Amino acid sequence: RRPGGAAQGRQRWRSDGRALQKLPVHMGLVVTEEEPSYADMASLVVWCMAVGISYVSVYDHNGIFKRNNSRLMDEILKQQQELLGLDCSKYTVEFANQDKADQVLNCQSTLKVLSPEDGKADIVKAAQNFCQLVAQQRRTHTDLDVNVLNNLLSSTKGFPDPDLVLKFGPVDSTLGFLPWHIRLTEIISLPSHLNVSYEDFFSALHHYAACEQRWGK
Repeated sequence: RRPGGAAQGRQRWRSDGRALQKLPVHMGLVVTEEEPSYADMASLVVWCMAVGISYVSVYDHNGIFKRNNSRLMDEILKQQQELLGLDCSKYTVEFANQDKADQVLNCQSTLKVLSPEDGKADIVKAAQNFCQLVAQQRRTHTDLDVNVLNNLLSSTKGFPDPDLVLKFGPVDSTLGFLPWHIRLTEIISLPSHLNVSYEDFFSALHHYAACEQRWGK
């Protein structure tokens, strides 16, 4: 690495984030490939942090990243220190359906590592919980609406719905990634997360910033 290369990269990433007409508040990184790369996924997460994205979700349909979240966190921390330096404030990395939280360095972003159990299974659990509330006469069936169901879902508690999903791999599907939350989400497909470049990442952000979202109208 050239001397000063990391510092120049930090300045470029901050400038890129400010230059976009709009930036997703919550980005989903969805891997449909069979062999996930911790280093490449860590790079994507750190780039999200660097340009100023507040919430990031990482997902693969086999739940590999979630089962090995410590390995992913180690790689993210390593790349944060290499690429972002030590001048960023601390933030909490949350794991869906887990009480444990770890502290790593970041620029005020929050990360959740998700698996299929946080998708359809979470909706089923929320429905069961609502039925129990009705049976206990703490709710009536007429109380059920979008906001009530959102509050019952545990996988994205405290997270807004994703504005943008980057889907990596040849499969033309998000393979169960937060099916309730992505009805208005912009989805951009990239061939692979393996050896993904910052230019690929920023090009997707630029595409998102330029698109007109009609919110179903």
